[in-house]
Amino acid sequence: MNTTQFQTMISKQLPSCAKQVETEDGLVQVLDQMGVQGGDNISFQNFWTLINKQAVDLFQSSEKNKSYTCTCLLQ
Repeated sequence: MNTTQFQTMISKQLPSCAKQVETEDGLVQVLDQMGVQGGDNISFQNFWTLINKQAVDLFQSSEKNKSYTCTCLLQ
């Protein structure tokens, strides 16, 4: 998918991330976190990297008991 399709999908499916991709700088930052080089299309693996990051961030922000740790592995 191209970046325009990605921005549309994010605004509809991931509202927590939508504000970040509204600006060009924010979009570039998210694409960089996903491992997408400038001008490349976004693969499912790139998108899954974003989902993983969102899940880890959510887990860390809601973590109440420090004895639990995330053992998720992106394969």
